[in-house]
Amino acid sequence: METFVNKVAESGIITIDLTDYLPKEDIIAVFDLKPFLFREMIVREKEFRASLLTHDWAQYTGKHVAITCSTDAIIPMWAYMLVSSYLQPVSQSIYFGTGAELKKHLTITALATIDPAEYQDKRVVIKGCGDISIPETAYVTVTGLLRPHVKSLMYGEPCSTVPIFKRK
Repeated sequence: METFVNKVAESGIITIDLTDYLPKEDIIAVFDLKPFLFREMIVREKEFRASLLTHDWAQYTGKHVAITCSTDAIIPMWAYMLVSSYLQPVSQSIYFGTGAELKKHLTITALATIDPAEYQDKRVVIKGCGDISIPETAYVTVTGLLRPHVKSLMYGEPCSTVPIFKRK
């Protein structure tokens, strides 16, 4: 009887799935200044402050919040600071930028928790197939983090990889 050997399992290749480092969508929120502006274009201090006072800030509890303005308006710096002061007591973190930029930021922050020493002289594959979109910056970040340590770095699946780096 012929015995089948799983060469991939025996290869010692370590797979890193970047989806493990993506933030969960339910922990991200966006605060858009647009609806708080007069005619969605101008900050009128008195009305702006009044509208922030009546806003439901509890919806941001425990979330990472991106502060942005989706209209082309000139926003004074104090307006962003004022919104931040309302978000700080309830949110997990505050970020200036779009929701997509915040997701990238959180992903890079999560990738920074990888201890590259764990991969010293190992063969590593960065998983490249899946249903979830992973920002390019995640691949660039993990490559820069691991390349000085790994024996080889590949992209794809252990059974079908694209070589990225191999130490000679």
